[in-house]
Amino acid sequence: MRHRCRVARLGKPADQRKALLRSLTTELIRHGEIKTTLVRAKAVRQQVEKMITLAKDGSLSSRRRAMGYLYDKNLVHALFEGAKERYGDRNGGYTRIVRTLERRGDNTQMAIISLV
Repeated sequence: MRHRCRVARLGKPADQRKALLRSLTTELIRHGEIKTTLVRAKAVRQQVEKMITLAKDGSLSSRRRAMGYLYDKNLVHALFEGAKERYGDRNGGYTRIVRTLERRGDNTQMAIISLV
């Protein structure tokens, strides 16, 4: 039974799902926006918001947690430098998900997730 389990499984085993979310989070922070499926966008939103919250905190332990999650060390430094002035006045809601057309091959709902 999966009652009250709120984790989107994304059709993958746990290790592949975690690697997928890490890579999508890294690419979203690097490029500012990515195009992916709606379910993946909703799953990666939680991780991105956690990373930005860590960057707003700015402590050494937060930086080490972010380095343990994101794949690019230089990206972590850039995120921690710019998060205070970019998101300092916001209490959350750092991402925006916009639905787009369905994918042609399998009719899956697509979305663009971007940083606000």
